[in-house]
Amino acid sequence: MRVLIAAGGTAGHINPALAIAGALKAADPTAEIHFAGRKEGMEYGLVTKAGYPFHHIEINGFQRRLTPENIVRNVVALWHLALSGPRTQKILNEVSPDLVIGCGGYVSGPIVRAAAKRGIKTAIDEQNAFPGVTNKLLAKDVDVIFAASADAVEKLGAPEKTLVVGNPVRPEILAADRETARRNLNAGQRTVIVSFGGSLGADRVNEVVADLCKWEADTHAEVLHLHATGKRGVALFERLQKEKGFAPGENLQVMPYINNMPQMLAAADLVIARSGALTLAELEAVGRASILIPSPNVAENHQYYNALELQNAGAAIVIEEKNLTGQLLTDTVQKLLAEPGKLAKMGQNAKTVGNPRSLELITEKLQELMQ
Repeated sequence: MRVLIAAGGTAGHINPALAIAGALKAADPTAEIHFAGRKEGMEYGLVTKAGYPFHHIEINGFQRRLTPENIVRNVVALWHLALSGPRTQKILNEVSPDLVIGCGGYVSGPIVRAAAKRGIKTAIDEQNAFPGVTNKLLAKDVDVIFAASADAVEKLGAPEKTLVVGNPVRPEILAADRETARRNLNAGQRTVIVSFGGSLGADRVNEVVADLCKWEADTHAEVLHLHATGKRGVALFERLQKEKGFAPGENLQVMPYINNMPQMLAAADLVIARSGALTLAELEAVGRASILIPSPNVAENHQYYNALELQNAGAAIVIEEKNLTGQLLTDTVQKLLAEPGKLAKMGQNAKTVGNPRSLELITEKLQELMQ
């Protein structure tokens, strides 16, 4: 079986795609799995690191707000769109897939649509309660749709071929050993806090986490804090360290990006993060307490609604960015740390929300589709 997976843009699209690829390979070791995506996107690094063949296609979204910069970006997007047809056909000819899967991002649009027109078996995976534009457009053309949430079914417009399966989580997330991870970090009995604002970083998250780090340093809190600034947040966080008078050391580790998320989540007691679908699925899978800061810059405010499900289950505290301050974040963490057993209970609650069989259900359906 030859499989082509198209995914791009964010880790929230790429990591589920990698999870599906790994599950298909485990179920059928003879399967040949290829990926299509942008070389300038995150997908190139993550996919090639995982060892899968990568086929380059350049496709971009259009910017609705017309600024001089966005007009230039839209001209480039039009040029890439014009070239995407021939490039898609070349990739399909090179791979000759039996199955094509789209896991989100603009790049999956031309690949999946062209495959469907050729009569190749196709599937898409929608990670959010509010489906992305690309998946909504593809839904009518594909053979099967995997939805993380029942709320997405009607919005996708093809309930007869949509399966609600939750979000697939990479097996290495589930396999990471907590005691080993904490020992490798020399965590001891300290509360481990992991914080991040996405692969590129979020200025507001970096700003309020800096206030939290200052409080931790001043109070000598029994905390090991691991913070990822994001690629664009490195300089900002360095400036905030100087301004506020704290520095990385025994109780604080700062990095641009978390390359070993399975180990970090295994070691964590509390996670402070955005509420993208992938992040929530991983928190649910491993059972971790969280403070969630939904991104306000997403379609339909879907991160907020994603996060509410965990808050309603007693597994998370949601703070909208419009209400977010360093003092509020610090007060929230302080209260959680002051209540014995609180974080462990929230983590137990998180495990009741997700679907631990998501990857298994997806794999079974794809194998059925190929029979």
